[in-house]
Order: sequence, then structure tokens, then C-alpha cells
Amino acid sequence: MEFRLSLVLILVSLPAILAQGVGNTKKVGNVKVVVNGILAIAQVDNNFICATIDWWNHEKCDYNQCPWGSASALNLNLSHPLLAKSIQAFNQLRIRIGGSLEDQLLYDVGNLKYPCHPFRKQSHSLFGFSRGCLPMSRWDELNQFFSKTRPIITFSLNALSGRHHKSGGVWVGDWDSSNTYDFINYTVSKGYQIDSWEFGNELSGRGVGASVGAEQYGKDLIKLKHIINQLYNKSRTKPALVAPGGFYDQAWFAKLLQVSGSGIVNVITQHMYNLGAGVDPKLVSRILNPGYLDRASGTFRDLEQTVKKNGPWASIWVGESGGAYNSGGRNVSDTFVNSFWYLDQLGMSAKYNTRVYCRQSLVGGNYGLLNRTSFVPNPDYYSALLWHRLMGQGVLAVNSNASADLRTYAHCARGRAGITVVLINFSNDTDFIVNVENILDFNLGAHERNISKESYFKRSLKKTVSWVGRKALDKPVYREEYHLTPKKGNLRSKTMVLNGAPLEITKDGNIPELEPAHVLANSPLTISPLSIKFVVLPYFDAHYACA
Repeated sequence: MEFRLSLVLILVSLPAILAQGVGNTKKVGNVKVVVNGILAIAQVDNNFICATIDWWNHEKCDYNQCPWGSASALNLNLSHPLLAKSIQAFNQLRIRIGGSLEDQLLYDVGNLKYPCHPFRKQSHSLFGFSRGCLPMSRWDELNQFFSKTRPIITFSLNALSGRHHKSGGVWVGDWDSSNTYDFINYTVSKGYQIDSWEFGNELSGRGVGASVGAEQYGKDLIKLKHIINQLYNKSRTKPALVAPGGFYDQAWFAKLLQVSGSGIVNVITQHMYNLGAGVDPKLVSRILNPGYLDRASGTFRDLEQTVKKNGPWASIWVGESGGAYNSGGRNVSDTFVNSFWYLDQLGMSAKYNTRVYCRQSLVGGNYGLLNRTSFVPNPDYYSALLWHRLMGQGVLAVNSNASADLRTYAHCARGRAGITVVLINFSNDTDFIVNVENILDFNLGAHERNISKESYFKRSLKKTVSWVGRKALDKPVYREEYHLTPKKGNLRSKTMVLNGAPLEITKDGNIPELEPAHVLANSPLTISPLSIKFVVLPYFDAHYACA
């Protein structure tokens, strides 16, 4: 099949040209995209989209900027109606609570050995901050908020408790589980719903600020798994155990899985900040450079292989990713241009069986999906929401004769027949005309290969009667398009435009409806320069891959 598909792509690429438009500098590229509707190449979680809530407070500053304000889990304004509505729009958004300071976080429950106070700036301490503490009154408030907004919660636990600093960034010694035990026990006693407990933040390999050896980490995970099993022994379901929440290091990750053994770790999490520092002047050019973005694929591929070899029982998540580290890029990470990186990451990671992708952050830093004071959504929020609503779990192989400037990703459509395609046009001067074909067509006999387009649509629709109904086969067939552009053409605009209409909070304070344009299925599918388009093709026959 691979040979046949390659031959098809060679043949269809011959007529593809870039023709100079008459009277202007814009080019037109004719592109053939072949989607494999026979077999899904990967699967993602039904709640693939995830966002983080961190512990950083107003004293967290980078590059003479202090962009966190009151976005910490300790003081986030849970009463703001837009915060609740932004989460509820996802109908169960996955949220990870964690971050750099979590390994200095105490829980004010049981026999706490230290006074309970917030994080404070403290020189010569890890990340320049003192220990902090989570009062159970605040934990109660958070869970009351979660009960109302119904997110799926991952809580990341302190993995440095009881260890001591040896040299450099290396920490040694057994993990002291007592405070964690009391905290989980309190959580269980209150009936709070936790989907998964994560262990530690960025302690893998050389670590960030601190590191722990993989063998020790693996032994401590066995201890934590025992605690979870013990405290949830009367529960119908047990939370998953997630680790290590750090940057990928092949030897370290492999050792961790080998030491902890089968069934201990349910999810392996890696962090990804592939754009460099938030202050880097090359940030926008990197975001718009497909070749640069491609470098991340090697990490996704290598981690997938490491887990397959050493821990096939575990799934893979991106537990934290903000593109640019140190709080993201000011007036970049919170603008339209960042969606080129973000959506490309979602599509790329999914191809390598990354089941969940957690965006740093929901609120806080320059990379928040929401403005940290008004909670008004930034452009990437809408990219995330569209992905969540339109892209299903089955990931489909895509082959194209397009230049590197046009990215194409395809999934089974969410909750209905057909597929959803994401087109990302990185070119600043080329309109692409895209012809989406089904590999099924290239596996038919000569007679069926020569049927008219009208017959093709009818044949596909007969296989997806749940979408259109038998009586509608002779009616016009439409696709749905969600074309994303920046306001006034400014790539660094904080307002995203959907099908020509700015996405803004409604007069009654609600998240706007994300309405598609309904386009006749046999009309040309185009995408303009430096724009993004979700396209739902409900007539596309992918019932083999998406059953």
C-alpha cells in the first residue's frame, strides 16, 4: 500500500504549479491531499486538550516583566464568571495543577512539620522562592469550583519532600511520603474527584533547577502507587499515576520504566518548550518556520519508541508546553501568530500517540489561554476550543504534494461521520487550492475509479446515512469551514477572526458561538496566506478508520 500511495502522490504532484496571479504578487498553489480513511495511525484521548494552572505568583518575573499577577492556584479569582464559562465551554476541560514550585509545596493537613505560608521570594532557594503551602480551605474552594465547572483534574505532587541537595542540581535520598499521604487521604475523605496524580515537575535527566536519579524515582513511584491503591481501595475507580513531568531524556525515561515495572506508571509525561526563551527576538520567525517546528517531531517519535520498548502499558502525554519558556513571549504567545505553533504541535504530537496535550497555561504568564486579569480569551483559546469540538480520537495519515508551507492534519470527526482536516498556511504570499482525496478511491477497481464526482459523493453519503439521512442524498452536500485570521491582518493581534467575524465576548458576557461557514462540497477548498482553517467533511468515507 505504501508503494501504491507513493506512486499516486508522484503522479498527482506533476501538475501542481505555483502560478503568479495577474496584477498582484500573490501566488496560487494547487495541492493534492490524500487522507487514509482505512486505518487510524494513532489515537488520542477524548479530552486531548488540556490546560495548566500553575503555582507562580506575582513575584515571578522574567526579563523585567512580572506577568503572573494573581494567577496562582493559591489566589486565582475563582468567582469571576468568565473563568467558569471559559472552562465550561469545553464540556470537561482537562486541567493539570502543577509547575516548578510544586516540589516546594506543602499541604496543610495532618502533622505538618513546617508553618503554612505562601510562596515568597527567597534568594539561594530553588527557583528563588521559599517553600509554599496549600491550605485545605483553599483546596476546598478549588474543588467547589471544579464541581461547578466539571474539569478533569490532574494534580502534580511534591516529589522532593524528604530529599536533600547533594551537589549541583542533584537531590538524593528517599522520598518522604507522609505529607502526600495525608493530603490524598483528605482528598478521598471529602469525595473530591481526581483523575490522576502526577509525581514531580522537571526532575528528569539533568532536571530544571533540581534532578533526581531515575532508579530512585522509580522506587518512589512504587511507593506512591501503593498509597493510591491503599487510599482508594473502596473506590469504584482509582486515579492514574502520572510521571515524571519533565524533559525527555532517553536513558532516564527508559530506566524509570524498567525500575518501576509493569503497571505502576499509567502515563508518561514530557514537557516541551521548543521555541526557546520568551525574550528571544527570533520567536515569531521560529513560529512561522515549518522547518524549525519540524525539529520537535524527533522528540515525539523517540519518546513513543522508548515507551513501546520499556513500558508499553503506559500512555504518553505532553504534561506542559508553552512554546517559549520563562513565561512565554510578551505580545507573541498571547496573539494570533502563536496558533501556528500551537495547532502544529497538537497535530504533530497526536501522530505519535500523544494522548493528551497540556497547554501552559490556562491563566498566567504571557502564554495564558485567558487574559490574566479580565479572563477574556486570547486567540489560542479559540484554537483549542475548535480542536476540542471538531477533532476526534482517531488520527489519520495524510500525504500531500504541497510545499512545506502548508501543513495538513486529519482526524476522525468528533461525534459524527466523516473527518476534520486542519490546514495551516505558513506562506505569506500563496493561496492554496486544496483537493482532499480518500485513499479508498485509489484502492477501487478501474470502473469505480472513473465514476463521476457526483456518484462519489452519493456513494460516500450512503455509508454515512446517520449524518444526512437517505432522503437527502440528492440534496446539495456541504462541508463546514472555520477560517481563522487575525484582526486587521495583524499577526500579533489579540483578537482572532472566524470567517470574517471577530471573536469577542458577547454583550451578555458569554463565550461567542463558533459558527462555521457552510460551503458546497464540490466547490474549491482554498486557504489564504498566513491563515488557518478547520474543515469538516461529513461525507468523507472513513468508517473503517473511525468505527
